[in-house]
Amino acid sequence: MGNEVVIEITNSAMKTALMLAAPMLLGALFIGILVSLFQAVTQINEQTLSFIPKILVIVGALVFFSPWMLDTMTEYTRETFLRIPEMVQSP
Repeated sequence: MGNEVVIEITNSAMKTALMLAAPMLLGALFIGILVSLFQAVTQINEQTLSFIPKILVIVGALVFFSPWMLDTMTEYTRETFLRIPEMVQSP
């Protein structure tokens, strides 16, 4: 297995991981900014105020995006398994 194959596998794995994590991370980022603006406007300095909305958004994103996430993970795994013969061949 050459360096190119290892780099391609790593690149594909990282791209898939980022795609799967993006909905939750972007949702938490958006809610975090909204809560920060709310705290700045109302001058409430409670550190724990942002945790509950973030948790709710992340759980909601998991529920909403779970079919797409499952399809993405299944496709990645299928492609990886189909490439095993290519990986074990020596150049």
